Amino acid sequence: MPSAALVSRLGYQFKDPGLLRQALTHRSHSAPHNERLEFLGDGVLNCVIASLLYERFPNLPEGHLSRLRASLVNQETLSQIATTLSLGGELRLGEGELKSGGFRRPSILADAFEAMTGAIFLDGGFDRAAQVLQKIYAPLLEGIDPHTLGKDPKTLLQEHLQARRLPLPQYNVVRVWGEAHEQQFHVECLIPTLSICTTGEGPSRRSAEQTAARRAYDLATNNR
Repeated sequence: MPSAALVSRLGYQFKDPGLLRQALTHRSHSAPHNERLEFLGDGVLNCVIASLLYERFPNLPEGHLSRLRASLVNQETLSQIATTLSLGGELRLGEGELKSGGFRRPSILADAFEAMTGAIFLDGGFDRAAQVLQKIYAPLLEGIDPHTLGKDPKTLLQEHLQARRLPLPQYNVVRVWGEAHEQQFHVECLIPTLSICTTGEGPSRRSAEQTAARRAYDLATNNR
């Protein structure tokens, strides 16, 4: 059964705990698994986030709102939310997925969060699901800068440097470790003209570069 700690972190008590158990069940484990709930949760999540953005940014045009929504419901963001909720330790995975570190895989974590959203919707209705999502997303919504329009950190950093006619950053892989199916990358981002050197780690070179770029962007914009 899902832990009481997870229920507390969610801020939602299921009337039918079986729905939450199904949401946390990967297809490699058993049936019923969470793929249908994932499909349902994806629709609920997109609708709720669209509504929250519509209310929060009354003057933004449709295209900008769409890009912001995409940045809040993509795999990277959903897996980060799932990690914050400690969903990985609650997942029911088959033996193969357990051995390969599936409880840390961004795609599995993101899918589980969508499935959990679908389970809350079925158990408590749309309004209750919206309340839970609004609470979970509050820190992310507070930190949104509509002027960045959901652009990824590498793009923001590049545009910031180009606007000031500065050389583009250099990304170097410093270290790679772990087995082939669960490698971790350590990457540095260098901007010599600004004396900036930041690092990032992630399960892929791209994700590590994005983390390093985000840190470099924060330093570059704070030192204007």
